[in-house]
Amino acid sequence: MTERAATRSALPGSLIATLPGGHYTSAEVFAAEQRGIFEAMWFCAVRATDLATPGAYRTVTVGRESVLLARGRDGRVRAFLNVCRHRGARLCTQESGEVRRAFQCPYHAWTYDLTGRLTAAPNLTRMPDVDRATFGLAAVAVREWLGYVWVCLADEPPSFEEQVVGEVVARLGDTESIERYAVEGLAVGRRITYDVRANWKLVVENFMECYHCATIHPELTDVLPEFADGYATQYYVGHGAEFGAAVEGFTVDGSEGLERIPTVAPDQDRRYYAITIKPQVFVNLVPDHVIVHRMFPLAPDRTVIECDWLYLPEVVAAGRDLSRSVELFDRVNRQDFAACERCQPGMSSRLYAAGGVLVPSEHHIGAFHTWVRGRLGGGE
Repeated sequence: MTERAATRSALPGSLIATLPGGHYTSAEVFAAEQRGIFEAMWFCAVRATDLATPGAYRTVTVGRESVLLARGRDGRVRAFLNVCRHRGARLCTQESGEVRRAFQCPYHAWTYDLTGRLTAAPNLTRMPDVDRATFGLAAVAVREWLGYVWVCLADEPPSFEEQVVGEVVARLGDTESIERYAVEGLAVGRRITYDVRANWKLVVENFMECYHCATIHPELTDVLPEFADGYATQYYVGHGAEFGAAVEGFTVDGSEGLERIPTVAPDQDRRYYAITIKPQVFVNLVPDHVIVHRMFPLAPDRTVIECDWLYLPEVVAAGRDLSRSVELFDRVNRQDFAACERCQPGMSSRLYAAGGVLVPSEHHIGAFHTWVRGRLGGGE
C-alpha cells in the first residue's frame, strides 16, 4: 500500500484527503495542467468591451501560450497565437493597445491584417508561391458569453455549452437564473488585478468553501450571516445566501447599494450566488452588481487574478460612488489571497507530502480534486 493510500485508509469517516502537496509546487504537475487543462479547455480571456473599437487588442497568457485578441473592422473579435509565422518572434509585446489596420512583427516586418492574413513582408512579391492565408497567424477558437471573450487552444474545442454553460446549470439549476442578471450588458465600474503568490488550485479551493469565513471574513459574514456557519453557498444547487435582516445592500457596511438590475427575479433579491466555472472563473451575483474573477496561472506558485465589478451602464456613466460596494469584495479578495499565500509554503512541507484533509462542509472540494486528477490522466 502506498503512503497516499495508507493515509486515506487511516482517516476517520468525517475527513477526506486532499491532493498531495506536490500538486501545488511541482513544475512537472503545473506543466501537465497547462497542457491538459488551460490549453485544452475554454478559457475566459477578456471583457468584450476591452476591445471596444476596430484595431483594439489585448494579449493574455493561456497555459504556455501568449494569445492575441483583436477586434476586426467587421466588428468581430478574433484570437491568434501571438507568434510571427516567419521566425517565431512575439508579435505584440504590450498587454494592450490599438493598431490602425494591421500587426507588424518588429523583427522582419511581416505584417498581418486584423483577420490574421499575411498582407506584406519584405520581398514578398518575389515569393509568389507563399500563400498569404496559409502563412497567416494561427487562429484560436473564440466564443462570447456573459460579455466576455472565451478562447480555446485545442485543435478540436470541446462543447462550450457542456463545459462552460453546464457549470452554471450545475450550480444554479438552469441558465435562466444567470440570464436575469443581464451580465453581457453591464459596464465595468472597477477592475482590480491581484498578483497572488499561491497555486491556482488553492485559490479555487478557497472560493469553493466557507469553513474559513467566520475566521477571516468579518465584513462578509456581517452581510451574509449564514456564512458564519461554515457552509458555502456553492454547497447547494440553486441556493443563494440571504442578506442579514438589517442589511440594506451588498456593501462593506451593509448600507444601501446601487440601482438594482431590473430583470433580477424577486426570489433572487437580497441574495448572493457564487459560481465556479472551471478552470479559472468565479462569478458572484448580487441584485445590483456582478463580480467576475478571471485567473491567469503563471507558475506553480503564482496566479494573477483580474476582478471586475459590473454595474448597470447608467450607474457607471453617472459616476456614482461605487466605493462601499467595491470595498466589500476587495477586502474579501485580499483576505482570501493572503490565506492562500499562507498555505503555499506548507505545500512543500514533509507534513503535507501526502496532503491534508477536508471536513464535511468541504467535501465537495473532493470532486474538484477528482476532476483535476482526471484532467491529468488520473495520476496521483
